[in-house]
Amino acid sequence: MSNSTSVVEELLSAIPQLRPSLYFKTSLTALSHAMEDHVLAGTAKSLVIASFQQERFYLQEANRYLRIAELSDQVYVLSALGTSFVSRSENYETIAFDADDALTQEWHLVVIGDDYNACLICRERSPEPLIHGGSTLDQTRRFEGIWTQDRFVSQQAAALLLDRIVGYRPDLSDKIAIARQAYIDPTLASTARLDGSGGPDPFTQRLVTYLQAGQYKLLKAYKAISAQERRERLVNSITSVVRQSLNADEIFAKAARELGQALQVCRCLIYPCSATDATLVIAHQHLNNGVESLLGETWPLATNPLFDYVQDTKEIVAIADTQARDSPFRQELDAIQPLIERWQILSWLIVPLTYQGRLVGLIELHHCQPQPYEWSEDDTALVDAIATQLSVAIIQAEAYANLQDLNQQLAALDRTRANLIAITGHELRTPLSTIQVCLESLATEPDMPNELRQIMLQSALEDAERMRKLVQDFLTLSRLESGRVEWNLESLSIQECVDLALSSIHGSQDNAKTPTIKVKIPKQVPLVRADGEWLVEVLAKLLDNAQKFTPPTGKITIQVTRSSPTHLQVTVADTGRGIEPSRLNIVFDRFYQEEGALRRTTGGTGLGLAMCRQIVEGLGGTIWAESEGKNKGSQFHFTVPIAQGKLDGRNHRSAGSTKRQPATLPGNPSVLLDD
Repeated sequence: MSNSTSVVEELLSAIPQLRPSLYFKTSLTALSHAMEDHVLAGTAKSLVIASFQQERFYLQEANRYLRIAELSDQVYVLSALGTSFVSRSENYETIAFDADDALTQEWHLVVIGDDYNACLICRERSPEPLIHGGSTLDQTRRFEGIWTQDRFVSQQAAALLLDRIVGYRPDLSDKIAIARQAYIDPTLASTARLDGSGGPDPFTQRLVTYLQAGQYKLLKAYKAISAQERRERLVNSITSVVRQSLNADEIFAKAARELGQALQVCRCLIYPCSATDATLVIAHQHLNNGVESLLGETWPLATNPLFDYVQDTKEIVAIADTQARDSPFRQELDAIQPLIERWQILSWLIVPLTYQGRLVGLIELHHCQPQPYEWSEDDTALVDAIATQLSVAIIQAEAYANLQDLNQQLAALDRTRANLIAITGHELRTPLSTIQVCLESLATEPDMPNELRQIMLQSALEDAERMRKLVQDFLTLSRLESGRVEWNLESLSIQECVDLALSSIHGSQDNAKTPTIKVKIPKQVPLVRADGEWLVEVLAKLLDNAQKFTPPTGKITIQVTRSSPTHLQVTVADTGRGIEPSRLNIVFDRFYQEEGALRRTTGGTGLGLAMCRQIVEGLGGTIWAESEGKNKGSQFHFTVPIAQGKLDGRNHRSAGSTKRQPATLPGNPSVLLDD
């Protein structure tokens, strides 16, 4: 016969005036022994009923009940069925109850005699693990129930237990009837216990109070030790990850999981941030079942007053109830109420990650249950300890990233040095050799014909000019990259800049045949805000680059369009050699040359496009290249800011002019102007 009803509940229902108390196992053990010792010390017979939760608890007391059975024939012992405990009648009666009986959660002892009455009727409370992942210590097990020496209560408890015994062992009905007649008085009024005469004696009461106080202190010590152990275990776990990995994502993922599980929160977020961040995307979280995920969501910072508070004070924010009107953060919470409702945040803990007074990240813990959660000092201390380790991890990851950047920069500088040595060596050695040969010939051949002498001088002068331009390009690029250029910005006509660039290109060319250059500029185009000298330099270098890689039969086009309300776009397109698409991002690097540094068929150092990028970006524009591949031509585009409110009327035609008129620049019949 299995019974799911608790004897404690039955007793409290039968006597509503009773109020249960909380007892530790140690206190109940002492009380039980005191009651048993009272029976052993006496000479009168008593009714003794004991109920043990499990067989192993009974075995610890079996010898005592053998001695008690020598003094009384009314001894009943109940326990869960086991290998050494079964229902039988020997020295005393044993009653084995089923594993699903409510008695498995209860501890009972009732003693009724002529001069002594006492009962201990208790039910074990649900265990509360002291250490995460571990079990409750046996000394801290707690029970709720009644301990009294009141005769009426003791008889009521005995009657309830005897009913259970008869249910399991009907063969004891006659013996139990004798016990009822001898020890239970059905006429005893409940008022007999209201005068206090049946209460425990003062000595016993003080003993129990002392034991209870000691157990409370012990429990508090266990909890403190447990909290310290949990904190140290978690901190050590995070520290181990920090030491083993420089990957911030891996560290945050591990920390969010461990911290969320340790505190059993609904949601744990860990993310790096700075005081200037407006938003961020949540990448690391721990989530309990039934809670909506924030992973991948954009989390607002700039519009969150709590973030401003943490950023300013670097203090922990612990909010037990985001809906409480008396919260010290009521004003901040009202400003972000839609966010709180959207993600069902009822209790909120925000812990800053700081390094040398600088905010580097945050830990957020969310509770989303219907009932608020009061953050304890242990909670905040644990999260704060983890925050210290994560702050170091963020700085460590930043330092590693900076070190990688520095390594890449050093590698780039090494490549630059190698290119510089190779290219400058080649570019300087060739003209120097020519100059040396020419000068040696002039010095050693006094009878050289004037015509040949003139050729020698001209060659030496041309190569000297080539060397001068090379050195000038190095100096110019150095000034541009170091930011030592002073820009003289003014409103300029893009047409005039194109004309000057074309004149510069024409003046530097010999009589060799060159590609046709076509200019396409709208009739009305705004003036640009730029430094004219540098803008002409960009156009000239792009045109020079196009001519180098375009055959004489090819074509070069200069086109001006309005790419946006604030910028004009200039395009220099050619039908020449083209660029591989994979190299379009590096053509503006220093010393880049499509043919290789020392195997090219055209001159140059690979500095021209690098200078163009520095100039265009310095003027407030952008530059990029496009090409479909080898021998498919290339297009170089750059933008330049528009001078606000000004139009260039240089290209306006009269109202009656409808025919395009090809025009030529002086001395360069291969340039066509198209408006």
